[in-house]
Amino acid sequence: MSEEPTKSWISTAWLTVLLLMPVAFLNYLDRQMLASMKGSVMGDIADIETQANWGLMLGQFKWVYAFASPLGGYLADRLSRRLTVCASLFVWSLITWWTGRVESFQELMHARTLMGLSEAFYIPAALALIAAHHTGPTRSRAVGAHQIGIYLGVIAGGFGGMVADQPSLGWRSAFTACGVFGMLYALPLVLLLRDNGSLTETDSQKAPGLVNSLPKLLLNGSFVLLVLYFTLPALAGWIVRDWMPAILRDRYGVSQGKAGVLASLPWQSAAILFAFVGGIFADRMMARTERGRILVSALGMALIVPAIFGMGIAGTIGTAVAALVLFGIGWGMFDTNNMPILCQIVPANLRATGYGIMNLVSISCGGLADWGFGKLKDQGASEPLVFGVFAALALVAGLLVLCIRPKGPEELERMAM
Repeated sequence: MSEEPTKSWISTAWLTVLLLMPVAFLNYLDRQMLASMKGSVMGDIADIETQANWGLMLGQFKWVYAFASPLGGYLADRLSRRLTVCASLFVWSLITWWTGRVESFQELMHARTLMGLSEAFYIPAALALIAAHHTGPTRSRAVGAHQIGIYLGVIAGGFGGMVADQPSLGWRSAFTACGVFGMLYALPLVLLLRDNGSLTETDSQKAPGLVNSLPKLLLNGSFVLLVLYFTLPALAGWIVRDWMPAILRDRYGVSQGKAGVLASLPWQSAAILFAFVGGIFADRMMARTERGRILVSALGMALIVPAIFGMGIAGTIGTAVAALVLFGIGWGMFDTNNMPILCQIVPANLRATGYGIMNLVSISCGGLADWGFGKLKDQGASEPLVFGVFAALALVAGLLVLCIRPKGPEELERMAM
């Protein structure tokens, strides 16, 4: 009698991950396409004019996304994570479709602003939903599987430059196709997803009011450390996603299409493999120590540091791609364990809110990095120096994560009240 519910729960838990992977794919495909199509978009929309304006547009998306993320997480905790995910997908897909029709820099800024607002509701709700279904021994690998959807979206976005280079297609057709597909997928998704698959956690508890939620999180020292750990390497991560196609094209004289593929395919492929490997490793390490996920994530960060430095000093395109692969290996191990670590320090009814705050800090800083990098490029700043600073920040992050103290079930239950 007891085996059947378990089988049913496992099926629902992994079905949730499989249903959300295409959504994660679209979430990052819609962002990454623009970076790989930079030359075509700037050539078509002439009033963008400068690198700084391009960086400002990229940053605008991130700032809106960042400041909307805590609200998205809070509503997901208070209302329905399933409905939050589906509504977010439908709205951002509609805006993706509209992006293919903008004619000016101002319209593009409006589209990216609305894109940031609508996409902000997805990640906190989706990861909290996965964590609710996967309550322990499969949590890291489940989150890792979802993150694979993100990496595949970045890889597909890297081919956007090739699509944009085709006269019969162009950059606008890609946004139209992605928008239509996302809107169509949102309809069956709302029927198939289930909100609460947890058998052992009180994830159905309502989150406390926002006034009470923030002190519970911000006075939690381990949560503050996790926010910093989440943010510092992400500064380089956003530059790699948003600027590396242009960096490879300008530094090594390759085409827009080739640069977009080389800037995404190698490191995202490595991240896919090591998100899953890192998830399995972390889940197994948890059987030995409660710090298992922290240690695996720190190992990933130890690989990210030299990888970032290597990107800055690479003298050949082969060396740059090797640095990107090493970055992807470390990033997969880092990325797959952030929500599982959050689950060890924050109660179930505050997870989406907590991840929203993590996004707020990390992505708003990432927006500043995008804008600042564009300004530095206009002024001819040294790329090795800039990437060296990013590597130093990632080193600090690796030390910070080792200071996080996991909390026991009783302590988390007290925090939930």
